[in-house]
Amino acid sequence: MKISTCSHRPVLVPCRLENRDYQVDPYIGCEHYCHYCYALNQAETDWDKEILIHKDIAGQLRKGLKKISPQKLYMGYYTDPYQPCEAEYRQTRKALEVFLEKGFSTSILTKSDLIVRDTELLKKMDNASVSVSIAFNDNRIRQQFEAKPINTEARIEALSKLRKAGIKTSALICPVIPYITDVKPLIDMLAPLTDVIWIYGLSIEKRSDQNWQNVEVILKTQFPDLKEQIDEVIFSKDHRYWTQLRQDLLDIQRDRQLNLNIHI
Repeated sequence: MKISTCSHRPVLVPCRLENRDYQVDPYIGCEHYCHYCYALNQAETDWDKEILIHKDIAGQLRKGLKKISPQKLYMGYYTDPYQPCEAEYRQTRKALEVFLEKGFSTSILTKSDLIVRDTELLKKMDNASVSVSIAFNDNRIRQQFEAKPINTEARIEALSKLRKAGIKTSALICPVIPYITDVKPLIDMLAPLTDVIWIYGLSIEKRSDQNWQNVEVILKTQFPDLKEQIDEVIFSKDHRYWTQLRQDLLDIQRDRQLNLNIHI
């Protein structure tokens, strides 16, 4: 993997999520290379070959944080903060050290157990939280859609370690791929380890998007018998598949008193 320095740009940027004003993406690009990822549609490099980093992430952050009051900053919107190169380049850890130094906290989304390395930093922050993203029950299927992330069981184990350390934890079941993702068993695994589980369907805006082109190739080659059915559901938000799954999840939420945040 080639690691290059990006052109100068802000490290601290406005966040599009509710209840978060700002986000920090310590990398530009993501070598996890999940073929369904929405961020691929704005990729600046071939994520299979090159990732970009900020020249001085700590210095840029110190300048940026002077302009805002201490708050919880989001990490994980356009890139995984704990993708493999973080083990060497430590851009995320540098950012966390600055957050702690300046009295900020963080909410992190990742698919990696490398985050466990930074448990002590997170514990020192005010109400830091971590969410782990999973979407597949079968790792053989997962590897068709995700190039480099660790397997589902390792992510569950990382979540358990964070929970035991006293860090607030949640999970994303995302993306739900129709007729491939079995949501209920994933909820069973995650419920004891989380305060909330967020559930999202596969996000494809239009057929010309890079992430759909990637997924379509996988479906044609690996799931030819399901391809047409999945295609129909993905591009119809009112499809009976989503209607039934939504009702099933609402029933689980009611019967088991679980905190499910359903977005399908």
